[in-house]
Amino acid sequence: MTVRYAIRPGRPGAHLFHVTVSVATPDPSGQRFALPAWIPGSYMIRDFARHIVRVSALAGERKVALQKLDKHTWRAEPVDGELTLAYEVYAWDLSVRGAHVDETHAFFNGASVFLLPLGCREQPCHVDILPPDGRKYAKWKVATGLQPARSTKRGEFGAYLAADYDELIDCPVEIGAFEKIDFNACGVPHEMVVTGRVPKLDHKRLAADLQRMAEAQIRLFEPRSQKAPFERYSFLTMAVGEGYGGLEHRNSTALICRRDDLPYVGMKDATTAYRTFLGLASHEYFHSWNVKRIRPAAFVPYDLERENYSALLWIFEGFTAYYDDLMLARCGLFSEAQYLEVLGKTLTTVMQRSGRLKQSVAESSFDAWIKYYRQDENAPNSLVSYYQKGSLVAAAIDLTIRERTNGRRSLDDVMRLLWRRYKKAGTGYRGVAEKELPGAIAEATGVEISRQVRAWSEGKLDADYAAMFAPFGITVERGLALDEPHFAMLGIKTRRDGADCRITNVFDDTPAQEAGLSGGDVIVALGGLRVRASNIDGLLSRYAAGDTVEVIAFRRDELFRAEVRLATRPPPKFALKLDPKANKAALQLRRRWLGG
Repeated sequence: MTVRYAIRPGRPGAHLFHVTVSVATPDPSGQRFALPAWIPGSYMIRDFARHIVRVSALAGERKVALQKLDKHTWRAEPVDGELTLAYEVYAWDLSVRGAHVDETHAFFNGASVFLLPLGCREQPCHVDILPPDGRKYAKWKVATGLQPARSTKRGEFGAYLAADYDELIDCPVEIGAFEKIDFNACGVPHEMVVTGRVPKLDHKRLAADLQRMAEAQIRLFEPRSQKAPFERYSFLTMAVGEGYGGLEHRNSTALICRRDDLPYVGMKDATTAYRTFLGLASHEYFHSWNVKRIRPAAFVPYDLERENYSALLWIFEGFTAYYDDLMLARCGLFSEAQYLEVLGKTLTTVMQRSGRLKQSVAESSFDAWIKYYRQDENAPNSLVSYYQKGSLVAAAIDLTIRERTNGRRSLDDVMRLLWRRYKKAGTGYRGVAEKELPGAIAEATGVEISRQVRAWSEGKLDADYAAMFAPFGITVERGLALDEPHFAMLGIKTRRDGADCRITNVFDDTPAQEAGLSGGDVIVALGGLRVRASNIDGLLSRYAAGDTVEVIAFRRDELFRAEVRLATRPPPKFALKLDPKANKAALQLRRRWLGG
């Protein structure tokens, strides 16, 4: 039995999708329908059903009674024959997670728009993707990882197919008059779809750079066959003024970036912003193997109605965060110095936050649902990022294996072992168990580091990073974070709020915390001079460490004063540098690491 869907941007100006779902043989006791509460890859309950504006049920021409059972489940009265639900979804979430439609484009993830007829999750799905009415949408087209039916040409409106509901919601759809860039990687067709205005977008450079990245990753997992785990791949990219994010899918990714992050015709050297975009694309592409197919046991299968707890996100997100820029270095898109600069920034960010001493990356993974995706003003003091700290743990594992085996084995071997073991998600597929990694490391490399892996992942102490990098001819230089005086001297992070300078975070054991400043406060004067978002660093640069300065701020609508003694020991800043005195053995280890 095939479940049939249809979706149309019914009223783009009102940000509405019109959706139908039809079941030929509904449950005789009353068919139930449910919408996922979250989307795989983004570990927070999002309650997509709150965006359903109205819903009705029909059996032929007859209206059928529909009862809402809970926040995302409905039950229709028993009927004979086909049952159809028709509903509207409000789509105004310009992110990679939900749905968005206006008069310039339409985008949706299936988890946010397609109701699942319960009991039909493993049934094939047929979805008609229909255009909005009106001549001004005549140039709109479709980009998606879904397979077009025989009656539909890829890229056109019409019928698309999915093997089951999980595949249906794992293939986002972009609709509009986007730019499309095609290229092949290891013989597999890829497309880069860009929505949003990007002047003089360099199509050739994007195609060439993404091809190099993609082929490097395919060859990492399949060095002999060089076979990708999909038949084609789509990068669905929304370019905006300010924004950043990505969400992985089985044969595509949804990305959002600044238009300034993308290359333009005439750009010579890759800008920092463009390298950031390449890192994002590389991260989501690596997920095609690590999380979409090599998956935690807790995600087999996904329970779409509630939280799926796992202590392993530091492997699936942290390892991916480690490999994203590393693969760009290996394929020549980053120089060694550029890669080490990025790695040094990650080390600095982790070491500047006291949350790393209070929460392990395993605990951070487990608590992602209530902490990482719901960060507040105290987050730097209470949690550690399983992305950033997880990537450092991955580096520690990789470099330890390489040093002990003189470069003959590495974390690459571990990833290939997991890939061979878990690439086929068929009957009996169980996913990676909570305590499986140390054994996999020993099996793949012959190196026994179970104790160290537990200490790095379940403990809260810092690794000896200087000793870790030294065998590779890399030094860890510790300096002071003086480039942002408001952070270095006060211990705060701020954001622009109109012209105001609003505190977002106050860090542990800093002058600001000691003086009673808090997240949300608006600083209006420093040393008797007015503070704006644009001048706080300039004002602070006139003071020296240990000086006392009067800070005047608003908390809510109440004015208060605080005497702040500026930091005498600013936070640390780390840089990874190539050691010019490195010996031949160190250079060889480094080449094998960064050269693949």
